[in-house]
Amino acid sequence: MMSGSIVSTNRENFMPLALLPLLLLIVPILEITVFILVGNVIGLWPTLGLVVGSAIIGALLLRSQGISTLLRIQKEVAAGRVPGRDMVHGVMIVVAGVLLLTPGLVTDAVGYLLFIPAVREAGWRFLKSRVVALPMGGGWRRAPDAPSRPVAGVVELEVEEFERRPASPDSPWVDGRGGTLH
Repeated sequence: MMSGSIVSTNRENFMPLALLPLLLLIVPILEITVFILVGNVIGLWPTLGLVVGSAIIGALLLRSQGISTLLRIQKEVAAGRVPGRDMVHGVMIVVAGVLLLTPGLVTDAVGYLLFIPAVREAGWRFLKSRVVALPMGGGWRRAPDAPSRPVAGVVELEVEEFERRPASPDSPWVDGRGGTLH
């Protein structure tokens, strides 16, 4: 069982958080505009039906794809491998479900795209070179036949290469009560 993980990101490759308030303003305006345009073409009730039907379909897709992804993650963990790819797919599936449950046609379109495995795989390829998840607490062990991939700034040691000693009182890894921080 994993007790936590450290996620390291290469910040210059990600959208700055300063753009988040702008997105929170633009997305609702875009949703209202598209809702009005679609309503003018197909009518109010069919447009509302489209939004409600999309939420129902999104919930069903979230359930089916979410369960299968959780099963793959459990299988990877049981095999002693870090399920990075499946975890990213799982997060994208949850985001897709939230987008489909959110009223709006633009968010529905993005949500449906995230349910397509090829789109999620493209997202995984984009993220895997930019985000590194490191297990904490020794929850994951690499399978004996799994190749070792070096991670910048991380030194991997075999059991024979280190020894555990009590922490000194002035160590930054001591919590002040005599225990060590993990």
